[in-house]
Amino acid sequence: MLPASQRKNVVYKNGHRRRLPDVPGLDYERPWWDQGAIVAGIDEVGRGAWAGPVTYAAVVLPSDRRMYKLRDSKVLDPPRRTELAARIRGFALAVSVGQASNDEIDALGMTQAIRLAAGRAVDGLVLRPDVCLLDGHWDFLSGYGTTNERIVGGDARSASVAAASIVAKVHRDALMTGHCSDYPSYRFSSNKGYPSPEHRATLRDRGPCRLHRHTWAPIRALAQQQLRL
Repeated sequence: MLPASQRKNVVYKNGHRRRLPDVPGLDYERPWWDQGAIVAGIDEVGRGAWAGPVTYAAVVLPSDRRMYKLRDSKVLDPPRRTELAARIRGFALAVSVGQASNDEIDALGMTQAIRLAAGRAVDGLVLRPDVCLLDGHWDFLSGYGTTNERIVGGDARSASVAAASIVAKVHRDALMTGHCSDYPSYRFSSNKGYPSPEHRATLRDRGPCRLHRHTWAPIRALAQQQLRL
C-alpha cells in the first residue's frame, strides 16, 4: 500500500490505479516574492493544433494567499477546468490572454507567433511583471524586458504556471467550440483543432477551412490531395 502522504494523489479509473502529479506549489515564486518582485506564470495551448490560434495566458498570483486544488490543466476534466478558470480570475491579482491567429502563424511561422502571443498576454496584464515563469526549455520572452525563469514541466510544478495553463486551455477551448456553428463538419467542439482521426477524415473529404494553418505540411498535403479529387 502507498504511504498515507501519497494516497491523496491516487485516483481509480475503470478499476485501475493512477498516480496523479503532485499539486503545483510556490517554490519557484517565493524566492522572487522575497525580493519584492511581481511574478507571472505563463503557459500556452494550441501549439500542436492544425486549426485555430496558439493561445497564451499570464497569471499573477498574490504572495500572501494560497489558491488550493490547482493542477496542470491536462489532468483536469473540462468542468473542473472551467470552474477553476473562473476561480483563478477572481483570485489572481492579474490575468491576461494573448493569441496569435492561424493567419499570423502562417505569415510569421510558429516561433515568432509564440513570441507574439506570449507578449500580448504579458502586455495585457494590469500589473507589469518583473519575473515570468515559463513552462518548458525555451525562453520565448527573451529580450522582452522581464527576468524569465524556465521550468520544465512547469504546469505541474508551479502554481502560477498551472493557473496560466488552465486559463489558456479554457479560453481556447471555448473559442474553438464557438466556431462549430460556422464549420460543423470539422467538429471543433470535440477536437479543438487538433488532428483527431475524425478531423483528419474531414480534411481529406473537404479540405481545409479558413481556420486551418494552411502553411503546415499536413494541411498543404491534404489540400493538394483535395485538389486532385
